[in-house]
Amino acid sequence: MSGTAKLVSLLIITIFVDPSHSYTDSFLYKGCSQLKYAPDSAYEWNVNSLLTSLVNSATYSSYNKFTIVGSSPQDVVYGLFQCRGDLSMPECAKCVARAVSQVGSFCSHSCGGVVQLQGCYVKYDNDTFLGVEDKTGMRKWCGPSDGYDAEAMGQRDAVLASLASAGGPYRVGRSGKVLAMTQCVGDLSTGQCQDCVGEAIGQLKGVCGAAAYGDMFLGKCYARYSTNGAQSFSKGNDGGDTSRMRSMQ
Repeated sequence: MSGTAKLVSLLIITIFVDPSHSYTDSFLYKGCSQLKYAPDSAYEWNVNSLLTSLVNSATYSSYNKFTIVGSSPQDVVYGLFQCRGDLSMPECAKCVARAVSQVGSFCSHSCGGVVQLQGCYVKYDNDTFLGVEDKTGMRKWCGPSDGYDAEAMGQRDAVLASLASAGGPYRVGRSGKVLAMTQCVGDLSTGQCQDCVGEAIGQLKGVCGAAAYGDMFLGKCYARYSTNGAQSFSKGNDGGDTSRMRSMQ
């Protein structure tokens, strides 16, 4: 097992919707390292310890990061979780437990894995990513465009510009009939967060054009908007462009 293997360059991205769970638990994307660890190895024990720590910590915190050390450098595992800023603690705990269950299932014996649900994010790897900015494209989703609505697009651009210059890792705003949201992973510095959010917003506007709604998820941040209040990130979006985005290195 190489300690320099990077999860982001080995992602296998899958997108689907699971209607059997609540909206905040619904699946957005996953990634699994192609590098595998041996069953019953020290690294497996550390991965299990890390994932347990993530689940336990989510009962009292909306973000946390951990490093589980081993007897050798090859056994060290890094991980974190983060919940969306508007979730209650019970919702956060439920979402993280769901995400940990999924990453354990999807990425069985993988040295790294990531799962993004609507309400939370979980990642672990054998190569440290903590405090490292990551603007890798992970998922884009653009809604339909029923002609160019100049008023709505002006409102979208205004609220996204406001969020781009706002402070804090979780930002939400409205301009007219447009609701928008951005969030950075909590291990980023203020400057890294600003840079990541700016990139996500720029890509979102460029890719989705005049679409009624859109999402742009990068490795350590995301930006989303909707041009009708009913689609305010409290229920799933139907249709649209679900193009997969892979790491390009």
